[in-house]
Amino acid sequence: MEDLENSLTEVLGPIGLEVLEVRTHKDQGSLVLLVRVDRLDEQPVTTEDLATASQVAGLELDRIAPFPDRYRLDLESPGPQRPLLRRRHFERMLGLKAKVSADGHKFTAPIAAVAGELVTFATQPNPTTLALGTFRAELAEWPDHHR
Repeated sequence: MEDLENSLTEVLGPIGLEVLEVRTHKDQGSLVLLVRVDRLDEQPVTTEDLATASQVAGLELDRIAPFPDRYRLDLESPGPQRPLLRRRHFERMLGLKAKVSADGHKFTAPIAAVAGELVTFATQPNPTTLALGTFRAELAEWPDHHR
């Protein structure tokens, strides 16, 4: 899946999109390739962005043929379950709650601070600090304005 994500990143980056997530799942027995994208300029993703991304990603997927059988390509904007992957994602959502899972940790707490590669969450009774890349997180609440 990493090679597929890298291929999509290479073709979607030049049109101003960041690949946040690539995963597959079954829907009524059919394979679905979900690609979640965000704009590199941090503006809201538009339907036009998704249409362009679908065309560009579709051409790349036709070229590399990642699956032997038919599949459906779904492109989505981050939405309320926005994956938080990079330092900038946490910086943008500072103060908002995130759902976090890592070895020995599973909690929902506000993002309290970001320093270098460390993210601190306002867990009780003490804050929890984790290094980027050692945990999974997604936004647990929607901001009242675009960030």
